[in-house]
Amino acid sequence: MNAPFKAPAVEPPLWDLSDLYASRDDAKVTADLEAARTAVAALNGLQGRMLAERADAAALGATLDRAITLYEQASEKLGALGAYAFLAASTDRSDAAAQGFEADLREKITTVATPTVWLTLEINQLDEAELEAALAAHAGAARWRPWLRRVRAMKPHELSQELETFVAERMPINAQWPRLFDETLAALKVEAGKDTLTLAEALNQLSDPKEAWRRAAAEGLNVALAARVPTLALVLNTVAADKAMEDRWRGFKRPADSRHLANEVDGEAVDAMADAVAAAYPKLSHRYYALKARVLGKAKLDQWDRNAPLETSAPRGFDWGQGRDLVLESFSDLGTEFADRAGLFFDKPWIDGRARPGKQSGAYAHPVTADRHPYVFLNWMGERRDVLTLAHELGHGVHQTLAAEKGTLLAETPLTLAETASIFAEGLTFDRLLATAPKAEQRGLLAGRIEDGLNTVVRQIAFHRFEIRFHDERAKGEVSAERLGELFLEEMGASLGPAVKLNEGYDAWWSYVSHFVHAPFYVYAYAFGDLLVAALMETRAKDPAGFTPLYRDLLAAGGTLTYAEALKPFGLDPRDPAFWTIGTRRLERLIDQFEALV
Repeated sequence: MNAPFKAPAVEPPLWDLSDLYASRDDAKVTADLEAARTAVAALNGLQGRMLAERADAAALGATLDRAITLYEQASEKLGALGAYAFLAASTDRSDAAAQGFEADLREKITTVATPTVWLTLEINQLDEAELEAALAAHAGAARWRPWLRRVRAMKPHELSQELETFVAERMPINAQWPRLFDETLAALKVEAGKDTLTLAEALNQLSDPKEAWRRAAAEGLNVALAARVPTLALVLNTVAADKAMEDRWRGFKRPADSRHLANEVDGEAVDAMADAVAAAYPKLSHRYYALKARVLGKAKLDQWDRNAPLETSAPRGFDWGQGRDLVLESFSDLGTEFADRAGLFFDKPWIDGRARPGKQSGAYAHPVTADRHPYVFLNWMGERRDVLTLAHELGHGVHQTLAAEKGTLLAETPLTLAETASIFAEGLTFDRLLATAPKAEQRGLLAGRIEDGLNTVVRQIAFHRFEIRFHDERAKGEVSAERLGELFLEEMGASLGPAVKLNEGYDAWWSYVSHFVHAPFYVYAYAFGDLLVAALMETRAKDPAGFTPLYRDLLAAGGTLTYAEALKPFGLDPRDPAFWTIGTRRLERLIDQFEALV
């Protein structure tokens, strides 16, 4: 099969992980494990001191500061080790040695870290007055207030020290299920006509201008995924059952509640957002796909037409250099600092963009720790969506470098804000793509932007609703692969609407969504972030110059602010149900523009 795009003039880069460790045999691996053990030993020497000093605010504050500082130091060493193992393994899931190293190192990290479980338990034995007095008496302790806020939130759901130790010690064993999931999909071979494709290549081919190629990729995926559904259904059921058992012990009422707590968001607010999006399905996805079917001259779209380009000629391709320049120019719209920070990822070998066999599909930005720089991972194919994915992940990367100034513990951003910079960067890059496109391409670009919005908001909420229904049914017993397929078709059918035909075999497509296994109930964060960013973009349009410093402050705050606190300077209140309609209406206006061009 002829490639739809010309070979890129500039080849995407490979990253160099030597800033972390030179190799798996690097002596620093052992040295950092030992340094972490030393910090943990010093921390554990403080066990019991906080309770003994609870009547002395100054002494308690000093001990609290010392304990959390040691905990952060150990976390930085262990975080760097874990990041190195994961980063190296994700570029070649077929490398048994790399996978084994990751698993072995994860067990060693757990062995070192587990004895620290007493720390948060002891902090939560202090009452509010004692803790507040200690923070008031010691400035060093006071800086940990945002981290302590998250620790205190977990208090009603903590277990005994023995059970917390057990939970921590079994984590590496439980991690073998996501590993099995990753290795299964990395080994996937999709037969599409005469070609054999990886999962990433097959998913990319679903956006090909030629329907025959899209159909071949979709039908090849149907076969490849169906063959692995029994294994992947077992993985998903096991992960869900394990989660349900821990949730029951911790006293969480609903399967998503632990994720909401980690995100520092009320479950009712997430439900309101999901309900608002579902109520908007007819105005958004149903309406758009009916328009797209008309443009393509079809009574109904086949599911492989969902992301099809509107023109049958090959759309504009981008080599790596063109993509880099376009993204950096887009970042410069927020100011030189944003472009400079993003530029570091290209100037340094911090990006692995080259698609190749064995490399896992998808894209991510890994923050490592605050004292180390992030890395960006993607599979570059030279399409418009790859340019936007590059912008998305670099948005994460810039966010991570800004938040790093807070230190490792305070830099960690809840998911309610973690997608802000990435989706914002995507939006800026699309605006530039549209502004620089020839007029003949503008309708197609507008369609692509709408589809990206539908994929981020509507599709992710459909995924979220699928997860809720699956976990609810899993609580009553194992959910069969057939039933998983039924739930998936019902939710996807409701979200896509009557203009999209869910072809035979599509019922297996839940099985490649990695977040279901790696991070249950993560997916709603994409919709949350997209709708939040829509509100921010509306605010920026009123005063671009005044917006930038406020936006920088939001990103640099890391995890020190809740999402409600972070948005207050912009005059936005996400607790108001009307907040969510800002984003859905913005997407609806794009569909209005598209309809005017049809």
